[in-house]
This record gives sequence, C-alpha cells and structure tokens, in this order.
Amino acid sequence: MKRTQLLTKTTKNLPADETSKNAQLLIQAGYIHKEMAGVYTYLPLGLRVVEKIKQIVREEMNKINSSELIMTNLQPADRWQETHRWSDEVVDIWFKTRLKDETELGLAWSHEEAVINMMRGQITSYRDLPVSLYQFQAKLRNELRAKSGIMRGREFVMKDMYSMHATAEDLATYYDQAIEAYKRVYDRLGIGDDTYVTFASGGAFTKFSHEFQTVCEAGEDILYVHREKNIAVNEEVLEEACEELKIDKSELEKVKSAEVGNIFNFGTDKSKDMNFTYADDQDQHQHVYLGSYGIGITRAMGVIAEKFSDEKGLIWPKAIAPYQIYLVSIGEQGSREADKLYQTLTDQGVEVLYDDRDIRPGQKFADAELLGIPLRITVSDRLVEQSKYEITNRKTGENSMLTFTELADTLGTHV
Repeated sequence: MKRTQLLTKTTKNLPADETSKNAQLLIQAGYIHKEMAGVYTYLPLGLRVVEKIKQIVREEMNKINSSELIMTNLQPADRWQETHRWSDEVVDIWFKTRLKDETELGLAWSHEEAVINMMRGQITSYRDLPVSLYQFQAKLRNELRAKSGIMRGREFVMKDMYSMHATAEDLATYYDQAIEAYKRVYDRLGIGDDTYVTFASGGAFTKFSHEFQTVCEAGEDILYVHREKNIAVNEEVLEEACEELKIDKSELEKVKSAEVGNIFNFGTDKSKDMNFTYADDQDQHQHVYLGSYGIGITRAMGVIAEKFSDEKGLIWPKAIAPYQIYLVSIGEQGSREADKLYQTLTDQGVEVLYDDRDIRPGQKFADAELLGIPLRITVSDRLVEQSKYEITNRKTGENSMLTFTELADTLGTHV
C-alpha cells in the first residue's frame, strides 16, 4: 500500500473529547474514527490489526476443534425470557428495538440463549456431542460508562464460543483446553507475560467465572496477584476467592488491570431453563452441559495500544502490525530505488506501507513512529550512492546500514 493511496491522514492534534491514551493514539495515527462515546469506526489500518488479531484467535479455536459460524444479532424476547435474562433489572446493558408489528427484539450482547435455541434442533443424541461453535461479531452493550477508548465500547468486536457436552467431566476437560488456547492467544499477541487467569464474579452469566486480565495502568479493574504461584483474583470477589483458593490476602500484590477475555462454566443451568436435552445410551433424556468463552478482539487491540507505545506513538508487536515495513523515499534517486524495492518486496509477499508522498523527510519519519510499524526502511539519494539501505527498529530504535543482500537476509526474503 502506498501512502498516496491511503484514505486516512495522521494528525498532531489530540482529540479534545478523548482522554484514553489508546484512543488518542489510534485516532491520531488514523487507525480509528470516533463516532461518539464508546463507538468507533475501524479505518483501513485499524481493520488490518483487527483482522490479524482475529486470525490468531481463529487458529487457536480451530486447534481445539471449534467450528466458526455467525449468528444473528437480532434476538426475540421469548428465548431470553426462558433464562430470565430479558429483564433490564437482571441485565442492564440491553439495546432493545421493535419490529413494525410491535414485536420486541434485543440486539444481542451475548449468544448463549441463541446458540441453545439453534442447537435444540441439531442435538438429539449423545452421539451428537460434544460440539463447539464460535463466531466473530460486533456486540452491542448499553454501557453506562465508555471512557476508556476501545477498551470499553458500546459497540465492539468479540469472539464468543460455546461448547456443549454430555457430562460435567467432558465440559471440565474442554474448559481446561480453552484456558490453554487462550494463553496461547495472548502469548501470540505479545501480552502473555502480563495476562493472568483470574477468579472473578460471573455477573449476569453465572456465580463465578474466570477472567483473563492483563496488567495495565489504564485498566478499570483491580487485581490481586501472586506472581510466583501465578494466582490472580478480581477485587470484587477477593474475600470469597481467598477462602476458596486457601490463600492469604497479604500474599497478594494489588495492580490495575484490563479484562481481555472471560470463560464461564454454566453446567446444566441454562439447559434446564430452556429444556435442552439429549438421549443417552440408555435412551434417557439428560440435560446438556454448556460452556461459554469470550475474547474482546477490539478490547485486546486497545490494551496492546496502551501497553506498547511511547511518546512518539504506537509500537505494534510484529504478529498484529498492519504492515511489517514502513518504506520511506527521499530525493529523486531515492524515490526511483524505493519504487523498485517496494515492487520487489510486495511481489515477495512482504507487507509494506510505502511513504511515497512529496513531503519533508521529517514528517515521514514522524509518521513512521506514530503508526508503530515494526521496521522502517529509508532509501535516499545519499544512500543510493553508497548502495545502502537504512533499516530502523521501531521498538529498540536501533539503526543499521545494509547492502541489498544484507537487507534481503534480514527480511528473510529472496530479493
């Protein structure tokens, strides 16, 4: 992609109505556009990051034999009434609407009821179990507060997965597999070392759940962690959890954190509410065991933007950066040589954002740092005369002067 073809521009000005660092940087760099509090458009660069996060999650969910689908966001009231979660007194984040015939609908904030309703027509026998399904979808939640940029939105992209099992033991086994899959996701996103499996309240879902919390100063949660034992507890269930886990509060370190995922073991509660059964090997009807597993895709993006940035801008981990290389041309000879390098790298499948604009070099360098792309390659008249390319690591700031062959070796290409 050439910068002259990119529809978005960077800006030096901080958005006046945005206090969160993640949103400020992402807006300045042209990754997102703010429609209103808690609602953002993901522009081409931002969408590339979102899609890379989704692909990492997709690969790890596929490894634990979950199948991707997409369900409708429009939800009739009756199935949610079966589980008593339609009432605003029970769930206070509903967005609700009506059809022209006055039928009341909800815009789903989760999909447990929807997936059970769908699978009641698919699962009849123990031979049909276990089943796991997941989707990526824009979720809508009528949050009272939306002051943390894309870390807490009223509309956000979520991966939600649902598993159905014949026994509690089978669900427990899969639940543990999901925990390990989530750990791999956060490792690949670059936040694994600071992300804890956390004992927490189930809220509108169930009594208790496990959250995945990333230590982050901009987070809205308070976490108590025992780093050596790798134990973490959300403040809201601290006393009860300490008793359950047989640990003393004095052993724990208090930190701020942001939730990037959660999982719930519903057992048979929802299946009993919705009469979701299967016939066992004795042809006796049994209730299906249900697990629910969520990852906030755009929320994770916001947390990463908070944690991996400096006074110059964003610093994307390589795995989710929108492009791997920011190519800068300076001068007439530099531009001609950069054109050739851009074509060569693109043909090799290397992701390059080429700053071919006719502007000052300083502005190109500032944009490269703001956008946070892992490597910057500079091609100038002076460097062409020396048969060299300057390569700069965004994370470390290290510069190297490389020949064409050395550049190819560094990039792992056959240029």
